[in-house]
Order: sequence, then C-alpha cells, then structure tokens
Amino acid sequence: MVRNKTFKRVLISGGGTGGHIFPAIAIADEIKRRNADVAILFVGAVGKMEMERVPNAGYKIEGLPIVGFKRQLSLSNLLLPFKILSSLMKARNVIRDFRPELVIGVGGYASGPTLKMAQILGIPTVIQEQNSFPGKTNIILSKKARLICTAYENLAQFFSKDKIRLTGNPVRAELGEIEITKEEALLSFDLSVDQKTVLVIGGSLGAKTLNESILKDIEKIAQGDIQFLWQCGKGYYDQIRDDFQSLPKQIKLMPFISRMDAAYSAADIVVSRAGALSVSELCLVGKPVVLVPSPNVSEDHQTKNAMALVGNNAAVLIADVDSREKLIDEVYRLMADAERQKDLCENIDKLAKPNATKDIVNACETLLK
Repeated sequence: MVRNKTFKRVLISGGGTGGHIFPAIAIADEIKRRNADVAILFVGAVGKMEMERVPNAGYKIEGLPIVGFKRQLSLSNLLLPFKILSSLMKARNVIRDFRPELVIGVGGYASGPTLKMAQILGIPTVIQEQNSFPGKTNIILSKKARLICTAYENLAQFFSKDKIRLTGNPVRAELGEIEITKEEALLSFDLSVDQKTVLVIGGSLGAKTLNESILKDIEKIAQGDIQFLWQCGKGYYDQIRDDFQSLPKQIKLMPFISRMDAAYSAADIVVSRAGALSVSELCLVGKPVVLVPSPNVSEDHQTKNAMALVGNNAAVLIADVDSREKLIDEVYRLMADAERQKDLCENIDKLAKPNATKDIVNACETLLK
C-alpha cells in the first residue's frame, strides 16, 4: 500500500493548562509516528507550564511574552496591547526562521498571535477547538483557518461548516484500552474490593469546591458504606492532612493520581470538573459521571461542555454554587439507582471519540500539496 505523504515541518502553538498541552503533544507524537524525520516546533507562553512540559516530552519550544486579560483591575491589562504586539513580532520571527508547512493551534494564550501571524504570512493553519463553545479568539482566527477540528457537534453557528471536521479531543493513550482489572486497581490504591467506589478529581486548579463539598459531609461519608478515591490537588493535600489527623477509612486521599487508568477502572462513579479534556476522557471511560463545572474559566466553557453531555442524558450536572450542599447526596442517590447508572453509561459511550488524535492528523494531511 502506498503511504500518504506526511509533513516535514510543523509548528504547534498553545498551552497554559494540561487540557491544552496534552492534546498538543499527542498530535505531535502522532505526526512523528508517521514520519520520524519530521521537524516539530512548539510555541507557548513564557512562564506557563508548557515551557517545562513540552521539553520533557522531547520537543523544542519557543516562548512568547503574551499574557491573558485579567478580570480585576490590573496594571498588566494596561500592558496587554504591548504584549500582544511583541508576541506577534516574536511569532513572525519564529515562523520565518522555522518555515513550517502547517501551524496548528490548540488554544491558550500563545495560540492567538501565532496563528494570526501564520495567516498573515500565508501559512496554512488548523484550529483544534476543544470546547463545545469556542472562545472569541478562535472564532476570529477561524475566518482564515483551513480546517477546524472539533470535539462537539453543532459548531456551525460559530465556524464555516465546510471547514469543520468532527474529530474529538486527543486523550491519554492508556485510556483507549484500560488493561488493569477493577480488583487490581482497587488493591493498588489500598481500597476494599467489596465496596462501591467514587473517584473525585478536581484537577490542580479546580479542586477547591470539590474538596469543600467532601469535607462538609465527611461525617456522612464516615457512616456510609461507599469509599472515595479523592484526588484533592497538591496545593490542598497538606492542609487537609493537618486539619484531619485521622480521615475516615472510607476515604483514600491523594494529592495527585498518576495512574488514571487504574483510577477510572476502580471507580463506579466519577465526580469531575468539566474541562474539555476531562470530558473527552470520561466519554471514553464510559462510567456514570457527576460534573461540577468550574465557574472560573473564560466564557463559562465548562458549563457548556457539561451541558453537551447532560443534553444527551450522559451525565449529571451540579452547579458549583450548589456543590457543597448537594454533591454528596447526589452521589449517594446515583449509587443507589442502578438503572440510571446504566442509562448514563450507555449514553456517554455513544459520545466517545477514541480515534481523535489520528483523525486530527488525517485531517491535517489533507492540506498537503
């Protein structure tokens, strides 16, 4: 079989959060898998986590001085126009030096000026839109982008229908086929194999409300027969341990879970924020899910991501403001309702996009001359 041509030089831009960085690296890895000789360069924002994570993944990265707009009154907002201009000039220099055949934007501060300059210079651009409701920057950039790879349907109201490719979001490879059994997973976390298990994951920045929701009802959890695998976030772990010298035996507290395949395998129900990457992973895992969208994100993206599942009867939604009062009670109700769990599992399964990374790269390769 004759192999399709692949790119020789690709630039990928974006970051700021793991939800942007991981898909970017996954796309780069797939391009590299198809052509070991390809040159891939990343462009991120100075001071953001991509400047460390990308080199750790084996790729070179250039940093732009771009920053985000702060909602509160801040001196940095006055400097923002100068930061944008400086970032555009730096992006121009990077693009001219690297000479990419394609520029892919995955979201985050650096993605805007990089894709904008690539379009000015006549370089084909692709947007990987991770959310169900795109931000203003991607809507503007989409006018001159060649393709928009989306994770959700019904985005033709924002983007040209002819440019949209429904691909899904790249997720961690180990989640495609979870090999560890539920019993093995439970034992790996020192959890009982005879109890139902709730996995609570708030992420490093989104854990506060979920943590407070558990702590409020910790006595109810102590008296119940459901165990919790609780990722509280590194920034909260020591404080929780100091405040509670002896947590109930039903709780396994962890600052961070590295084996997410094992955590998902152990869980009967998952409680999570509704970031784009988290939602895509949860669709692939296919467990009953309670989503508590973070309100601290631009344009309320997480609520819109959650509603895309709720509208398909594929998840339960609890507003952040209601979580402290309602979350644990809702978890217990759902755990007691096997029929509802079955419906949620069947419906979230239908939304999974297991081949997202390959489909994105396939779409990009249609732009090869």
